Amino acid sequence: MENDGHRNFFIRMGPFMKLLHIDSSITGQNSVTRGLTRTIVEQQKAAHPGLAVEYLDLALQAPAPLSLDALGFRLPPSDEALSDVQRRENEISEALVSQLIAADVVVIGSPLYNFTVPAQLKAWLDRVAQVGRTFKYTENGPVGLLGGKTVILALSRGGVYSSSDAGNAMEHQESYLKTIFGFMGVTDIRVVRAEGMDMGPESRARGLAQAQEDILALAA
Repeated sequence: MENDGHRNFFIRMGPFMKLLHIDSSITGQNSVTRGLTRTIVEQQKAAHPGLAVEYLDLALQAPAPLSLDALGFRLPPSDEALSDVQRRENEISEALVSQLIAADVVVIGSPLYNFTVPAQLKAWLDRVAQVGRTFKYTENGPVGLLGGKTVILALSRGGVYSSSDAGNAMEHQESYLKTIFGFMGVTDIRVVRAEGMDMGPESRARGLAQAQEDILALAA
C-alpha cells in the first residue's frame, strides 16, 4: 500500500463529500477490479454516512477517443465557432471534467491490458486532461489544478510487475495513472494492487489477499 505519507484518511474526510467511482474493466462479473472498487466504496460509505457517490462505468459509457471534433474545448469559447458535431463532443467533455472537478475522492478500477490501462479509461483521461480546467501552463511550466483531491487506484494484473526492475519497466498502468493525475495536481494517490491473477490459484489467492490488506490500510 502506498499513501505517500498521508494518514487517517477516513478521519479527515468531512461530511457531505463527493466520491466519483469509476470502473473500466470489460469483463463484467469476472472483473477483479470491479470487486475491489466496490469494496473500497462500501468501506467509505460506511465510514461516512451521507457520502454522495456518482458512478461511471466506462465499459458502458466511455467517450469516443479523441478526434479533431473532440478538441472543441480547446477552441475559442464562442459557440458559433463550433460545428454541431464539435458542440456535442464539447458537451461530453464538459460533463466529464465537471464531474471530476466536483469530486473530493476518485476511486478508479483499472485492469492491466497489454501493459497499460484499458482504452476506455484512456479515452476518459483524454477528455478530462483539459488546459484551464485540470491544469494550466505558466512561464515556469505546467501547474495542476486538482490539488486537494484523493485518488484511489484499484489495479489488477495477470502477472507480477511490482517486485522487479524488469516488471516495473513493462508496466505502464500504475506509472501512467500516477503521472497523469500528478500532472493534474493530485498529490494524494493511494494504490491497491491485485497481482498474479493469471498465475494459478495460489498466486491469485495471494494477490487478492494483498489487495484486501491494502484496502484495510486505507483507514490506518
